[in-house]
Amino acid sequence: MRENSLSLEPSTTGVKVIERPTTRSPIQKAKSGLKPKKMYVSVARSAEAIERVIPKPLYAESSIDQHHTALCINRLKFLNYSIHYSSIRAALSLTRVEILRCSDVSYLVVVPTLNEVRAIGLVIDEILSQGIPRSRVIVVDGGSADGTREAVVSRGVRLVDQDGVGKVSAIKTAARLADGVDYIVFLDGDYTYPANYIPKLVEVACSKGYDLVIGARKSIEPGAQSPLYRFGNRFLTTVFNLLFGTRLSDVLSGMYVVRADVLKELDFESKGFGIESEIVSHIVSQGYKVHEIPIKYRKRVDEKGKKLKIFHGTRILLDMIRMAWRYNPTFFIFTLGSLALVAGLPLGLYVAYHYFFTGIKYYVKGLIAIILTLAGFQSLLLAILSLYMKRMEIRILRELRKTRGNHTSKLIINSNT
Repeated sequence: MRENSLSLEPSTTGVKVIERPTTRSPIQKAKSGLKPKKMYVSVARSAEAIERVIPKPLYAESSIDQHHTALCINRLKFLNYSIHYSSIRAALSLTRVEILRCSDVSYLVVVPTLNEVRAIGLVIDEILSQGIPRSRVIVVDGGSADGTREAVVSRGVRLVDQDGVGKVSAIKTAARLADGVDYIVFLDGDYTYPANYIPKLVEVACSKGYDLVIGARKSIEPGAQSPLYRFGNRFLTTVFNLLFGTRLSDVLSGMYVVRADVLKELDFESKGFGIESEIVSHIVSQGYKVHEIPIKYRKRVDEKGKKLKIFHGTRILLDMIRMAWRYNPTFFIFTLGSLALVAGLPLGLYVAYHYFFTGIKYYVKGLIAIILTLAGFQSLLLAILSLYMKRMEIRILRELRKTRGNHTSKLIINSNT
């Protein structure tokens, strides 16, 4: 007796289905008996898009698990077919099987704005030129009084008044409106971020399984960002990397795509322009995955409408420190304690110099130097240890999510066999 067998093999575009004839031996037939046929699924982790290509007669319907970007098999009915999923990179390491293309993923494009009448029309037109339906575009207005609202309404795009003031209120309002969508794409309404990167951001987030994809401003148009602002952005990004153990290059970018359900987990404690750092700190601290892609950054259409001032940098820095205290207080406390080395080491060198070269003995200063140095050194070691503990916590959170997803997948498969 000959049966057809389907197997999935990796290809340049994802996974392709190959049908091969198989022959069952008499022993295999005897072992099988009258037991119902089962589907054996070997789930493999893939960092690339997995395309599911199976003829429609083989399945009845499919369901989407909205909590994950993964898409699970539902109610597969087979006659004389068995499907074996070959390992793509690490066999039996994840619980997600992609069965739909990323074009089927739903997302919203949200544009926070305040008095951007000269730019908002260009932003909306550029978004719509990417083939994005008007129903997917929302402009969250913070109380514009210069004609911005009229420009939005004239283009048939949904206009929503934000709850409260500041950019953080606009993001919070967008999270409230994101029911039934998988991702939210944010970009500022000043026409500095090219909208042609929106499809790429969504594609990378969907296909790679990232929870946050940031458009890192790598190519900056001349005059778009002054040297002072560029230095401030690099400084704040460096501070963030030190506080949270990341290797990002543009944590404060105003263009990014984030999973809607993850965004709703935020408490929105930051002030104003610190919302981006709060989003990233939550993502990395809770074990979610973040990624960057390079984008261009253009000069503002209306230079007088620039809202980010120098003093906002201080507020963003304070927000980062507050987020570090929230998500990893142990590291924050011991890092402050390690600053005792800054006073203890110079004082100890001063005492040692006079002891060996001038013969003057500073007993009290020497004792203080020893105490400060030891306390600072111990605090530094404990701060490093707390980082490793935080990384262990992140790995545990990821494994718990994998286990939960694996359990959900098994329930779906078992309920339909």
